[in-house]
Amino acid sequence: MSFRPPVSQRPTARDVAEAAGVSISAVSRTFTEGASVSAKTRERVLEAAAALGYRPNQLARSLMTGRTELIGLVSNHFANPTFMEVFDLFTRELQARGLRPLLANLGEGEDGKAALDMLRQYSVDAVLIATSAPPAGFAASCRAAGLPVLHVFGRAGRSSPVPVATVDNVAGGGLVAGAMRERGLRRLAFLGGSAHDASTIDREKGFADVARKLLRQTIHAGNYTHEHGRLAMHALLDRDDDLDGVFCADDVLAMGAIDACRERGVRVPADVSIIGFDDMPLAAWASYSLTTVRQPIHDMVLHAIDRIVAWMEHPDAVPRSKLFPCELVTRASLR
Repeated sequence: MSFRPPVSQRPTARDVAEAAGVSISAVSRTFTEGASVSAKTRERVLEAAAALGYRPNQLARSLMTGRTELIGLVSNHFANPTFMEVFDLFTRELQARGLRPLLANLGEGEDGKAALDMLRQYSVDAVLIATSAPPAGFAASCRAAGLPVLHVFGRAGRSSPVPVATVDNVAGGGLVAGAMRERGLRRLAFLGGSAHDASTIDREKGFADVARKLLRQTIHAGNYTHEHGRLAMHALLDRDDDLDGVFCADDVLAMGAIDACRERGVRVPADVSIIGFDDMPLAAWASYSLTTVRQPIHDMVLHAIDRIVAWMEHPDAVPRSKLFPCELVTRASLR
């Protein structure tokens, strides 16, 4: 069976129907999941479509189904290398399910209105928020717009307006303080990102609860970047050059802190031990060999996608929040 492509550069469903000798509705049913169509008709349609290079028009289909298959993926951590892994996982897993991610950058210091307007303009079917510090009220605004919303890396609790999938940051901070105490470190400091960031707040709390009187200093770098971590570490050492243990609330901050120590001739870990959080791939590089807290990013992303897809299919089945465990990964930056 052979087909001759029509003159038009973009074949239509009508072209496929004529080539296969079937109705346009048969073509539509062939490309609609769950629709009824005989095996013989499906075979003819798919063969004709392949010969013509036809692909269903998703925009036209969305007008009929009321679904765009677009999922808003929202964050403000696009400069953080850890989140490159997160975005890679999200986009690959969404596409594997026939869904298409629509990235929205919240930016720094913005209220999120522009991002929400874009999500609504493109009629996304759901929203995945992938940041620990979205603008205040952003998640609630997405829900008020009638969208299924799940917050990854958010803060679980009764005050959350949407379901959350996140790591146990408080427990992670406690793991770090416990490890430092066990190694005999007694002059400790905490180096976090923004003072308003939920993950920084909870990691600091867990660390302080276990470190107690051993915690001598706390500093907030303001952002999760290498340069912010480097400058904050210099500030810590300017205040107290006798520190022997620093917990950084993010691996990128920790790497900046290690480089600050190198600039000052402070040895890691002989003079000061440094521990991060996330276990990003760079943490294992020999130049840093960073002891860190590993959060199960892969499991969290898969859980978030599975729950948001189920919510889209069953609007009344709102998922529950889930808290994931973390573990300490010991490398050479801890004495």
